[in-house]
Amino acid sequence: MLGLSAGASADDVRNAYRQLVKTCHPDKFLDADERKAAQEKMIALNLAYEEALKLTASRRSAATNYNRELTVEEAIALADKMLRRETPESALRQLMRTKARTAAWFAMQGNVLMALELYENAHQSYREAVRREPNNNVFRQGALDAAVALKKSRTPLGRIRTLLKRLKHK
Repeated sequence: MLGLSAGASADDVRNAYRQLVKTCHPDKFLDADERKAAQEKMIALNLAYEEALKLTASRRSAATNYNRELTVEEAIALADKMLRRETPESALRQLMRTKARTAAWFAMQGNVLMALELYENAHQSYREAVRREPNNNVFRQGALDAAVALKKSRTPLGRIRTLLKRLKHK
């Protein structure tokens, strides 16, 4: 009714509303039938305006919530969820939504980088996790797995596999 796109801002909604109000305000009409039709159109316009403002507010709220900084635990949990969905790029974005870096965070980053086949970076992340928690064997195993994957990826056969995967994804 307001003639706006789905992504219109609150200012766009207000401007469109004000323009339409000027054209259909009941006080502009002298004839009773025209005045009644204008009044009905004004009611519909007001309802559409309220609904459009609610939608812009909810979009703004959702964007604010998505962009907020996460705790380390929240970031790790979301990254783990994204990894299980096989979307490592999203997992990495979730990890980056926290400023704090713990050993568990570096280990999860290693998991994500392994899924992205960035073995050297994954190895560095696991090494940092091990540096922070030297007695954690899970982190040590991750570092070892990344080192082995890195070594395999540098063999001629590993390079051919990488090249074929890149060609397959294009």
